[in-house]
Amino acid sequence: MSRRAPGRGLAIGVIQIITIICQVLTEDPRFAEPIPNVTVALGRDASLPCVVEHLGTYKVAWIHIDRQMILTIHRHVITRLARFSVSHDNAMTWLLHVSQVQQEDRGYYMCQVNTNPMISQVGYLQVVVPPNILDSDSTQSAVAVRENQNTSLVCRADGFPAPKIMWRREDGQPISVDRRKKVTVYEGEQLSLQRISRTEMGAYLCIATNAVPPSVSKRIIVDVEFSPMIWVPNQLVGAPAGTDVTVDCHTEAHPRAISYWVYDNVMVLPTKKYAINTEENSYRAHMKLTVRNLQGADFGNYRCISKNSLGETEGSIRLYEIPMPSTSPKATEMKSNANKESARRANQTRAPTRSPGTERPSVLRAQLDRAPERDAQQVYRPPHLHSVSGGRQLRCWRQPFLVVILLVHMDLIV
Repeated sequence: MSRRAPGRGLAIGVIQIITIICQVLTEDPRFAEPIPNVTVALGRDASLPCVVEHLGTYKVAWIHIDRQMILTIHRHVITRLARFSVSHDNAMTWLLHVSQVQQEDRGYYMCQVNTNPMISQVGYLQVVVPPNILDSDSTQSAVAVRENQNTSLVCRADGFPAPKIMWRREDGQPISVDRRKKVTVYEGEQLSLQRISRTEMGAYLCIATNAVPPSVSKRIIVDVEFSPMIWVPNQLVGAPAGTDVTVDCHTEAHPRAISYWVYDNVMVLPTKKYAINTEENSYRAHMKLTVRNLQGADFGNYRCISKNSLGETEGSIRLYEIPMPSTSPKATEMKSNANKESARRANQTRAPTRSPGTERPSVLRAQLDRAPERDAQQVYRPPHLHSVSGGRQLRCWRQPFLVVILLVHMDLIV
C-alpha cells in the first residue's frame, strides 16, 4: 500500500490541473468594462470600444439600436455604409469606427456576444452640431422703417444642443427695450423695437451659440427713414471786405439727402470764389461754404438746402459787412524845454545884478527855481509890476534905472 501512495497522489494532482485548465478553457465570455458614452462634433470621426474576456470561439457583433441595423459581425462589416468599420487591437478589445459622423449616427450602440444566452452591453454616441442660422426663417439682412414706427427683428438657428440667440448692436450702443429700459445684450429669437428713433439706426448682430464651436452671427442693417432737418449755428455772420469767411449748416436726413447752397436764387458751385465742403457721418452731414475775398456783391442772404424722397428743408444765413478799423496815428511823446529854457535865461540875467550884502538875488533864484514847478502845475498868476518870474520883465525894469543913474552922473560932472 505504501508503494502505491506516491503514484496515486501524482495522478490526483494531474487530474486537478487538467480540471482547472478545462474550467479556464470552458469559462463563459464576459465584459471587462462598460462601453463609454462618446461625444463627437458633426463631421468628425469616433470610435466605440467593447472589451470582452474569455471570448473563446464566440463572436462579437455591433448593432445600431435606434436604426435596428447590424453593423459588423466579428471582423466583417455587414452594413453597406462605408463610414463604418471594425478593428481588433488585441485579444479582448473590439473597436467600432465611425468616420465623418452624421446626425443620424447619434444614438445607442450594442456590443453583443453570441453566447447562450446572449450577452450584450450598450453605449451612446452623442453627435453635437454647431449652430447654424436659418436665413429662410430670419429677418432679411436690411430693413427700412419710418421713424416713430414699430418693427421686429427675427433670428432663428438650429444645432445640437439647441442654440441660444443673443442680440447686440455693432457700434456697442445699448438696445432700447419697450422704451423703458436699455440693455447691452438681449436674449431671444425676436427683438421688438417700439417707436424706433434715428439714434437706433445701424447694424444689429444676431449671435447663435450652443457651446459647440464655432458660434455664428448674422448682421441686420436697420435704416430709420425721416425727412431732412437743418440746424444753423450762426444765422448772422459779419466780416470785413477783402477777407475770407466760412458759413456752415448741420443737416440730418435718411435716405441720404441732396444738399447744396443757394445765393441770390442761384446754386453756388465750387469756383475760385467759393469753396464747398461736406462732411458726412451716418445720417448727419456738416455743410461748409467759404467765400474768398469778400466784395460788396458778396454780402447778402445765403441758403443751405437739403432734400430727399421724404421732404425738403432749408436754412438761412445773413452775411453782412463789418467796416475795417481806421488806422490811428501813433502817439508820440513830446518833451517841452520851455521850463529849462526859462530857467537858463533867468540864470543869465541874474549874474549882473548880484551884489554883495544883499539877499535879493537869493530870493530871485528861489522864485526862479520854483517857476518850472508852477509851469508844470499850470498855475495861473496875474501880471505884477514887481514880478521877477521871467527874465524879460526883469530886463524891462533894469533899463530905466540905469538911464537915470547915467543922467545923474553926467550932471555931477558938468
